[in-house]
Amino acid sequence: MGGQSLDQTLADPKLELGIDRLVLQIHDASFPSDPDEDLGRGSAYTRGAERFFRWAADLGFDTIQLGPRGMLSRGNASPYDATIFSRSPLDLPLHRLMEQGRLSHTTWVAIRNSVAAPGEGTPYSRIFDANHHAQQEIVARASAADRAAAQAYLHEHHAWLIPDALFGILCREHGSGSWLDWGWSAQGALDQKLYNPTQDQQAAAAARITQLVAYHARAIEDYALIQWLLSEEQRILREKLAALGLVLYGDLQVGLSMHDTWAWQRLFLGGYRMGAPPSRTNPEGQPWGYHVLDPALFGTSEEPGPALEFVRRRIARALTECDGVRIDHPHGWVDPWVYRSGTEDDLKAVQSGARLFSSPNDPRHPELAQYAIARADQVDLAQALYADGHVTALEDPQVARYSILVDQIIGLQAGTGRPPQPVASEVLSTLPYPVGAVMARHGLGRFRVTQKLNLNEPADVYRIENARPQDWILMGTHDTPPIWTLAEKWSGMPTGAAWGRYLAEFVAVPADRSSVAGQISSSPGVLVNACFTAMLRCQARHLVVFFPDLFGMTARYNEPGLVSNANWSLRAPADFENFYQSRLADGAALDVRQCLQQAVGL
Repeated sequence: MGGQSLDQTLADPKLELGIDRLVLQIHDASFPSDPDEDLGRGSAYTRGAERFFRWAADLGFDTIQLGPRGMLSRGNASPYDATIFSRSPLDLPLHRLMEQGRLSHTTWVAIRNSVAAPGEGTPYSRIFDANHHAQQEIVARASAADRAAAQAYLHEHHAWLIPDALFGILCREHGSGSWLDWGWSAQGALDQKLYNPTQDQQAAAAARITQLVAYHARAIEDYALIQWLLSEEQRILREKLAALGLVLYGDLQVGLSMHDTWAWQRLFLGGYRMGAPPSRTNPEGQPWGYHVLDPALFGTSEEPGPALEFVRRRIARALTECDGVRIDHPHGWVDPWVYRSGTEDDLKAVQSGARLFSSPNDPRHPELAQYAIARADQVDLAQALYADGHVTALEDPQVARYSILVDQIIGLQAGTGRPPQPVASEVLSTLPYPVGAVMARHGLGRFRVTQKLNLNEPADVYRIENARPQDWILMGTHDTPPIWTLAEKWSGMPTGAAWGRYLAEFVAVPADRSSVAGQISSSPGVLVNACFTAMLRCQARHLVVFFPDLFGMTARYNEPGLVSNANWSLRAPADFENFYQSRLADGAALDVRQCLQQAVGL
């Protein structure tokens, strides 16, 4: 490679391969803990996680991709339904806080006993309750210095801290974690609308907020104290990762929590929710139920309206905690697929939905015409509304309007003063024309999920050879089965033979391709490692590995749509170093170092 010495190439094969980012994706709940600090759920702030980061850097990873890190509800462990401003207290490193005197040893032991079986298999709800008990003691034992820090943090972040704290208080008062259920009394009906009162409710709502803030001042400060502790842990984490040469990515989820929809409901479009349209990989579509920002409240980048200010606040918060960001479901940021809310059949409703900004003449959704950016002469009515080619052309000013939210991400990241990081844009099997135009405006790439590639379709978007330099290529995501599960099914079958022939084109010289194809087709381990080697050699400059695929795990992290104690709970084992080496010895893990060296040598 021009400009690189042999020593540099040998020291970091990524330089020779033209790889800008080798990413290890892992969510907070999945981090390992040392045995003496384990409470059944991971955190990026534990000693176990610190060991994990050092190990990942030594393997050759230069980037860590976390999931959303907001506050979760007791009944739903999905980070994609978490708060966007408040961070999850489940991430508190309670053992270290005990060592610092913020939690008593007696309480620590009681919490350990309450989760019964630290490690994989501990029910999420039990972990949630134990953590809540710990928070109560942490705030009760807080020092004067901690109280002062919490008060300063509350003053700085009052715009989101006070509503988020009040939401929890009102949930307890009204006996429900959903503000939609509070309306059984006159007081509850007012509390539902505290931050979105009608004109005749405004005086009563303002008085109620003042009353609640005064009466619950200590509880609000306690809430701020926990959030301040989490911010301190994040600051320390950033310093440790920087020392290891690791870049940290956050995740800008497209959905909102109950906290957020209550506190910011004045910003949302009435009568519609956001979902996923029918697609190749999900032909039925998905009624997510997420709220949609009201386009009438966007304003412009030069004169932002309240909805755009809200987006800017949440992006700025993410960028104070991370170096780069992943955009979750970019179509939701550019041209959301929306469907009518309040119907008896949400699945049917989402299948009859429309694009918010690309429906100038849809007779089923005439009210969306006022938000249309694409003109009637720029849509092809012969194609399905969700089809990539439904919009056929756009002019630059129109692309700029579609891009208004993504522009905020790019602009605010540039304004941090830190080295620029490429934005990961989770475009999967579909790429509507407006989304593609916005991505081209900013030079963004799409995701290429190789486990989903069509071996019989040369133009398939997931095929390795179709990746472009700006793309992000990966074997699987947090929503897919581990690649090892699939490789075991394919091995020895016609599908495995087809994969062997396909991958041999990338990882073997012509004279060896027949024999290499046979090895790939008959061994799951050879197949997975050959796939990764092929990915290393493709044009994409960003490679992502989800942690189960690294370890050779076959258990699934997330079953989409499933709410249970087990979902979202898969973790890296406490003895991950030995576990990985053992799996490598059996040919049942991803050999990152060997794949890198092999890719350089081809």
